[in-house]
Amino acid sequence: MGQVKGETGGGGPVLKVSGLRYEVADRVLLDGVNLQVCAGESAAVVGPSGSGKSTLLGCVLGLIRPAQGKVEVAGQDVARMRQRALERHRSRHMGVVFQFGELLPELTPVENVALAALLGGTPSNNAYERAEALLRDLGVPYDRAPTGQLSGGERQRTAVARALINQPALLLADEPTGALDRATRDSVTELLFDVPKRWGCALVVVTHDFEVADRADRCLELTAAALVPRKAGDRS
Repeated sequence: MGQVKGETGGGGPVLKVSGLRYEVADRVLLDGVNLQVCAGESAAVVGPSGSGKSTLLGCVLGLIRPAQGKVEVAGQDVARMRQRALERHRSRHMGVVFQFGELLPELTPVENVALAALLGGTPSNNAYERAEALLRDLGVPYDRAPTGQLSGGERQRTAVARALINQPALLLADEPTGALDRATRDSVTELLFDVPKRWGCALVVVTHDFEVADRADRCLELTAAALVPRKAGDRS
């Protein structure tokens, strides 16, 4: 796929979060949070339910506006962007994989994946060619079967393909294996953490599963509104 859009030529971070603070209903969820992830690198964020993991992802996507701090993706501060510019930047530079895939079950895998490219302005022929190539590379049947008839692992692989179709600089995964059985979880995990090396993007995975998190280049934990390093294998 070559160099992804938004990749920094000098090896700087694709994602740079600095001094992030967010609170709701007098509860501080993020306080002085810093995070940097470069192209080709993966980072996992763990923490119990309600610790602020999803809030952090929301800030990175520009869906949540922090009270303080910067969230730079591909060199632009998404926390300060106007809505239309933010939507364009998100479409061009970010891909997301959700826990349940969020695919349209009545569409085929290739239609689901191509749709993301079409919405990003890619011509129809190119969108479908790229979708087929990605799905073939990820081992997903993409012919006439509706996505709703695929296995859980095949659906998540389709979701990964959809997230990659616009060649994002940053791939975000929100509990991507939370709804899968153990064998399928391991297969999808291997695929996800292979993405930065194969496609050259930065990867951030939010998960409660320590075994998944331990596959990342770096693992961090959200605790007491702070993001701190966590040693591999530490379950405390």
